[in-house]
Amino acid sequence: MSATIMFKPKQVVKRLLSVLPDRAKDIITNRYGLGNSPDRLTLEAIGKKYGITRERVRQIENYALANIRKSKEFTKEKKSFDELAGLVHSFGGIVAEQDFLNHISLNDSIQNHMNFLLVLGNEFKRLKEDEEFKHRWYIDEDLAEKIHESLRKLYNSLSDDDIVAESEMVSRFLDQLKDVNDQYRKEEVVKRWLSLSKNLDKNPFGEWGVTHSPNIRTKGMRDYAFLVIRKHGSPIHFREVAKKITELFNKKAHVATTHNELIKDPRFVLVGRGLYALAEWGYMSGVVKDVIRKIIEKNGPLPKDKIIDKVLKERYVKENTILVNLQNPKYFRKDKEGRYANA
Repeated sequence: MSATIMFKPKQVVKRLLSVLPDRAKDIITNRYGLGNSPDRLTLEAIGKKYGITRERVRQIENYALANIRKSKEFTKEKKSFDELAGLVHSFGGIVAEQDFLNHISLNDSIQNHMNFLLVLGNEFKRLKEDEEFKHRWYIDEDLAEKIHESLRKLYNSLSDDDIVAESEMVSRFLDQLKDVNDQYRKEEVVKRWLSLSKNLDKNPFGEWGVTHSPNIRTKGMRDYAFLVIRKHGSPIHFREVAKKITELFNKKAHVATTHNELIKDPRFVLVGRGLYALAEWGYMSGVVKDVIRKIIEKNGPLPKDKIIDKVLKERYVKENTILVNLQNPKYFRKDKEGRYANA
């Protein structure tokens, strides 16, 4: 087990189920996957087995849970439930159901038994998955609401293009969170709280953003290429981009395909022979001629050396390439003072 617990879930559940009559015990076993098979049966499937309605199965389930809670066996297991409550507190007081169970064990059967104990425990409250959040369990309602509200504020503060380092995301979340006990203000706890949200997620590099952003939920070669170039931090050849996609994402990236995707996406700017940068870094779009024209539009007529200097900050080309473009009278003209302007 990943998260150490002293009690044995299956033995605790076995003792608790012993207070039930056979049919109720069998229904609970099948409903929660507590038998030889970890599969959980639906109300309809159990109803067909016994020739009763779904509603009748639900009534028997509720009756069985209530009977267990009123039994002496349930009282005897107080120590186990206290330990489980302590574990929930140590995980942040509110936990994503599947994440919590995965931390305890990756065994489906053990997860089912732990889930059943959460259902039985009087102190545990469950909120079903909705548009914003995953299935989750909590103990303190006030804390749960603070976490929910802080996650909403954090999501609303992000744009689709934002990519945030995990340490920065933790810091931003804590800035949104007010009046929470210091025992919870730890990085590991905050990261678990972040995982409650369906609107926030991490990309393969562990960077956070809004879930629907292509920078977070990568869907194709263009998105993988964007993350590769961004991580590289400077212009990179398309062959190296394809190589990095294969290495970092375990996705076979053909060089020609990668190059075609880079050409078609405005997020990328060709800044040299086969070299691509991100448009968000401020590089001008277009070929060398277009860059020269934009520089002149912004700064007015300029001497040759000034134009060369400014173009070389935008493109990885030889000076002669810039000079050849400047000699084209269709696009540029030279005044009496030796300055170049757009034709």
